[in-house]
Amino acid sequence: MTSAKAAGDRGEALVARYLQEAGYTLLDRQWRCRFGELDLVARSREGIVCFVEVKLRGPKSIGLPREAVDARKQARLRRTAEAYLGCYELDAPARFDVAEVYCAENGAMRVEYLAGAFE
Repeated sequence: MTSAKAAGDRGEALVARYLQEAGYTLLDRQWRCRFGELDLVARSREGIVCFVEVKLRGPKSIGLPREAVDARKQARLRRTAEAYLGCYELDAPARFDVAEVYCAENGAMRVEYLAGAFE
């Protein structure tokens, strides 16, 4: 496993714990279909299906992680989310969230969670 992949997996695991501690139920991780991949899928306490895009940035990175979720990425996530909802026949409100994971020089990670980051 590459160090970037390992760091990404650590970041996704951190966000999964963050969501569970906030009362979300984790439904899926790294769900793939022909349209793309969903990093995390969770259900909020209110029953909203949340498609969570995890973006990790190191201490020397420039720009906000959310900036990497541009219009093209958002369109791909929408198509993938529609496939997910259809695959599991889920009829529930849904939203798209972005979890920004910031890595410090010492390896510590922190999460900034943006609920409803885009529609």
